[in-house]
Amino acid sequence: MRPRRPLVFMSLVCALLNTCQAHRVHDDKPNIVLIMVDDLGIGDLGCYGNDTMRTPHIDRLAREGVRLTQHISAASLCSPSRSAFLTGRYPIRSGKWHQGLNCDSRSDQCHHPYNYGFDYYYGMPFTLVDSCWPDPSRNTELAFESQLWLCVQLVAIAILTLTFGKLSGWVSVPWLLIFSMILFIFLLGYAWFSSHTSPLYWDCLLMRGHEITEQPMKAERAGSIMVKEAISFLERHSKETFLLFFSFLHVHTPLPTTDDFTGTSKHGLYGDNVEEMDSMVGKILDAIDDFGLRNNTLVYFTSDHGGHLEARRGHAQLGGWNGIYKGGKGMGGWEGGIRVPGIVRWPGKVPAGRLIKEPTSLMDILPTVASVSGGSLPQDRVIDGRDLMPLLQGNVRHSEHEFLFHYCGSYLHAVRWIPKDDSGSVWKAHYVTPVFQPPASGGCYVTSLCRCFGEQVTYHNPPLLFDLSRDPSESTPLTPATEPLHDFVIKKVANALKEHQETIVPVTYQLSELNQGRTWLKPCCGVFPFCLCDKEEEVSQPRGPNEKR
Repeated sequence: MRPRRPLVFMSLVCALLNTCQAHRVHDDKPNIVLIMVDDLGIGDLGCYGNDTMRTPHIDRLAREGVRLTQHISAASLCSPSRSAFLTGRYPIRSGKWHQGLNCDSRSDQCHHPYNYGFDYYYGMPFTLVDSCWPDPSRNTELAFESQLWLCVQLVAIAILTLTFGKLSGWVSVPWLLIFSMILFIFLLGYAWFSSHTSPLYWDCLLMRGHEITEQPMKAERAGSIMVKEAISFLERHSKETFLLFFSFLHVHTPLPTTDDFTGTSKHGLYGDNVEEMDSMVGKILDAIDDFGLRNNTLVYFTSDHGGHLEARRGHAQLGGWNGIYKGGKGMGGWEGGIRVPGIVRWPGKVPAGRLIKEPTSLMDILPTVASVSGGSLPQDRVIDGRDLMPLLQGNVRHSEHEFLFHYCGSYLHAVRWIPKDDSGSVWKAHYVTPVFQPPASGGCYVTSLCRCFGEQVTYHNPPLLFDLSRDPSESTPLTPATEPLHDFVIKKVANALKEHQETIVPVTYQLSELNQGRTWLKPCCGVFPFCLCDKEEEVSQPRGPNEKR
């Protein structure tokens, strides 16, 4: 009987670390550095054809490794179990966690990275929201909150002193005055708490291990501190085997960018943020070289989604460019939302400068890293990923994938079929597509992100069919009149989809309203609800694009 797969929505890195405690990599195995950018369009990088964006460090990584051109985001491939984890010594997680933090209390931290196989964590436990940056009034607001908290403390001390003095007979004050002061504190606190609902306080924070180091965080410097943490980790463990997963806050809105990079690109704030991200990638790569780790380190670079087309401030575009591909972030089927950069470098093991056009997936990282590190994959579930090493090293010509199933949330939108007949065709059948707003705009600009089901999607029966080898932009659906194999392909895909769905065990959707943040479960640095702190020392900002390294 074929193993079944629970419909679980964990991040890919969770799938990379859980057998960490059961196995330890050997000293002759490579170090592993996984770098994931947030919402980077495949058309944003020079090595993928952009000649107006400066990304020299990522371009260099591509020249020194293998570039994947049909690399599919795991965000659209959500059906397989990713509750299995991979072996790794001293695994570090730096950057966005995005899996939640607390379950039943403000301090239980049941979903902390330490409970998912990591030995060290520094980063942001939630996603970036627009409130995190920019906020010109932030410093004034924080100063006011600090003074307000001091005022409340002083009034409370005064109330306690007067109450004790009244009871002891040392002072003669009317009880009405004391009760009025107590009421004043309650009213002041209630008014403050009622207005103190901005995500700036509850979602925009940084943690080192279990400790909150900034609340709210200074978003424009957060990336620099994360890079510093990662480099420090590389230096501390340069004599040992490690796994580092660096999850960028860049290039997600609101695009917090340092002054050194603001206004330096040809593409506004988004371009500035991309070029700053590239500089940070360069710092990590330089550290790998400086610590003598280059030849024994597998570096993998990718993005979690395609560019967010609908991200705008007024008429200014704050999202990425997906090249010739239709759609963007949040669209579970169209190529622009699911086709992402994929670069792998391992000097001496992976030939430099190779270009691979075969379909691959972020899900492939689990079996690939298991293969190179001596880890083992779980045998009690379906693992949809494939070991990429034979393809990367040129030992095989074609991807091991035959079918890839593309989801939007828990809803299947499309199926990709890669026949094993050397025809070169890559068929894709769309069962569901988003309704663009306005029509023909290519995005969902009214709702800011396309929906996965309901009235804002179109259901296709029979599905729309494309051959990506001939029509990568998915511009013209095939019909029985224009494609002799149309009916055969539709039937083949339908049979594969049926078999796939039989392996799925539905479970509670982990990103539903059941897990939406509640204020009483939010982490707090200080005495709730006065959750304010800044324990970070100022760090040097990344050099501008014209400065010498």
